[in-house]
Amino acid sequence: MIGTQHPWHDLSPGENLPFEVTAVIEIPAGSRTKYELDKPSGLIKVDRVLFSSIHYPANYGLIPHTYYTDHDPLDILVICTENLVPLTIVQSRVIGMMEMIDGGVQDNKIIAVASHDISLKHIENIEDLPPHTLHEIKNFFEDYKKLENKKVEVLGFSNRESAYNCINDSLISYTTEIVPQLKSK
Repeated sequence: MIGTQHPWHDLSPGENLPFEVTAVIEIPAGSRTKYELDKPSGLIKVDRVLFSSIHYPANYGLIPHTYYTDHDPLDILVICTENLVPLTIVQSRVIGMMEMIDGGVQDNKIIAVASHDISLKHIENIEDLPPHTLHEIKNFFEDYKKLENKKVEVLGFSNRESAYNCINDSLISYTTEIVPQLKSK
């Protein structure tokens, strides 16, 4: 029998880092439910149903073995022609990053496309996305917490090289900040 694996700690972040990463989906595209990883158990929990009538514009999740400035695994939006269920593992080609501030804390989002979705094979960099897709993503993150009286500021989008740097920094942070905690348990 195979034991349970923790999505953040036990899964590989990918074989071709930082160009392609393993994403663990927490929230399917089209959802209004904010699911998130329960860090102690590795299960997915309901954080809340969004106060707004908008829905996630892409599949949303985390990259294993990363740790970001918001004290969580690095977030990733995975564009795919299908809505992926929570805890789906999907190889994702990194194409860029959305830079944002959430509650005064840097909370960038890696943007990727599902590597094995043939209809997205032509998308290599963020500029390859239709402009409306970027408008949808930006609009969602600017508005999804407004009715909670919380401020989110989208600073803009950057290319895949910036995303690669963010991923590499988050991998290092995981190794220096989280791994020692895990070893002390």
